[in-house]
Amino acid sequence: MKDTLKIALIQTALHWEDPEANRLAFEKKLNTLESEDLDVIILPEMFTSGFTMHPERVAEAMNGDTAQWLKNMSKTTNAAITGSLVVEENGNYFNRLLFVEPSGETSYYDKKHTFSLAGEDKVYEAGNEKVIITYKGWQLCPMICYDLRFPVWSRNVEDYDVLFYVANWPEKRVAAWDALLKARAIENMAYCIGVNRVGLDGNNHPYVGHSAVYDVLGDPVVEPTDRDGICITSLNKNHIETLRGKLKFLQDRDSFSLKV
Repeated sequence: MKDTLKIALIQTALHWEDPEANRLAFEKKLNTLESEDLDVIILPEMFTSGFTMHPERVAEAMNGDTAQWLKNMSKTTNAAITGSLVVEENGNYFNRLLFVEPSGETSYYDKKHTFSLAGEDKVYEAGNEKVIITYKGWQLCPMICYDLRFPVWSRNVEDYDVLFYVANWPEKRVAAWDALLKARAIENMAYCIGVNRVGLDGNNHPYVGHSAVYDVLGDPVVEPTDRDGICITSLNKNHIETLRGKLKFLQDRDSFSLKV
């Protein structure tokens, strides 16, 4: 168990539908982090391809090149690495987040809310399971992009410590991204992290990042910016426990069950 969790957020442009080029670009960035003593490294949504609606061009198996690359990078940096990619399984495509630990242990989460505005629901299978990952004594809840708009799905009934979203969230709706990340932190009394990309995608949609971290009161730990780069910050377990002990808002949660 660790009292602090040191996190790296990687906000960068992506090569359109080119997994090899993206792996090489991220590897260069990851190689600069070897001396940082990190616990978790967070990459954007579909970090090997950009937000493509042509999964057949970039899909990989769970034991494919990117999964192996994540294991190698996690071992090299001695940090867990997470981000989503296109995975093909049993003839279906998933927008799947992998969480890979230095030991090689891998957890995954399939995006629950596929983005119907772009037709994601027509080509990707939606997930139906909320996932809580235990890592170094911390409870982590991974989510993907459009999930951010649906607070019932992220509702903190597990008393998790960190809620994090990987995304390809476009510039035109970035104000919503900023507001909702802060709201999710406040209502769940958890750290809330969002990692978004920058640059143009293959459909000429611009992205301005605004990756950020908010604490349990919604105060910014990492302020959003539009710059390509890496941000490193630390989360404090005592901060969560102290404020939850003092402000017992989660104890007043409404009780209901969610049908999936």
